[in-house]
Amino acid sequence: MKNSKGFSLLELLIVVAIILIIATIAIPSLLRSRQAANESAAVANLRTINTAEVTYLSSSGGNYGDLNALVSAGLLDDTFIGTATRPKAGYIYSLTATGSDYTAFAEPASPNTGRFAYYSVPDAVVRYSTLGGAISNNQPGRSVQ
Repeated sequence: MKNSKGFSLLELLIVVAIILIIATIAIPSLLRSRQAANESAAVANLRTINTAEVTYLSSSGGNYGDLNALVSAGLLDDTFIGTATRPKAGYIYSLTATGSDYTAFAEPASPNTGRFAYYSVPDAVVRYSTLGGAISNNQPGRSVQ
């Protein structure tokens, strides 16, 4: 009788195949979960920008500020600035402010980080758009609850 120690090649191949099947099932779910987390963070960050704009409006004589003004006033942290090179939670934030109006944008850094682009105006309602991530002031969007 032969005294064999270890695993045969067939046993190792079966284990590797089982691991690959489990990974094939788990990885897409993980990516969808990360995408949903990025989208939730984008909505929360736009609400933070809305709050900062209201605070800035009351202290600046009736004018809204851009991202640089909000950061220098201490209402936002500096991670919102320069996000084109390093996205914040998978999204790139921008803000256009003209006197008594503003539009805050959150656009996915890549198609894998988010399905929707979000924006908000002074009514503080966060809206989303599915039109390729490009949104403008005149574009209709749907509200996020």
